[in-house]
Amino acid sequence: MRLLLVWLVNALALIALPYLMSSIQVDSFAAALIAALVLGLINTFVRPLLVLLTLPATVLTLGLFIFVINGLLFWFVGSFVQGFHVAGFWSAVGGAVLYSIISWALSALLLPGKK
Repeated sequence: MRLLLVWLVNALALIALPYLMSSIQVDSFAAALIAALVLGLINTFVRPLLVLLTLPATVLTLGLFIFVINGLLFWFVGSFVQGFHVAGFWSAVGGAVLYSIISWALSALLLPGKK
């Protein structure tokens, strides 16, 4: 049940992004649900592998390369999912940061704490 609530919260965070950044567009709530699902799957399976492969660059940049990885994955989902559009790389980096902040804030407000 909690997984479905997290999925809905992430979709709501995606719906809020176009109001903060004009370079990101979400056409419908269904597109936001699909994009949130794809983002979750990519962050679960692909991101850890990318972080491991780029560990030297991440250490060299004191962890800032993680923003590049997050932006690239966000941009990839924007080019892959119909109805979810990201204008460019820097828009994707900013969108990924805002998406994580909004998702964290909504999760803290709406989801009950773990026991």
